[in-house]
Amino acid sequence: MKISARNIVQGRIVDVRKGATVANVKIEIGGGVVLTSTITNEAVDSLGLAVGKQAYAIVKASEVMIGVD
Repeated sequence: MKISARNIVQGRIVDVRKGATVANVKIEIGGGVVLTSTITNEAVDSLGLAVGKQAYAIVKASEVMIGVD
């Protein structure tokens, strides 16, 4: 796989929760850190995503926002 994004993290899928049209997919990337992505149910099915499978979290964004209370 070749892509232009440089922020690629490998991990293991720990949860897939489908809703009406989109799913939340959680990937543990190590040290107890879990990244969550919201993607379409169609993408989950097409990629064959399931708990226990390895996957990549790929971040391509122009900015990352941070907030505090």
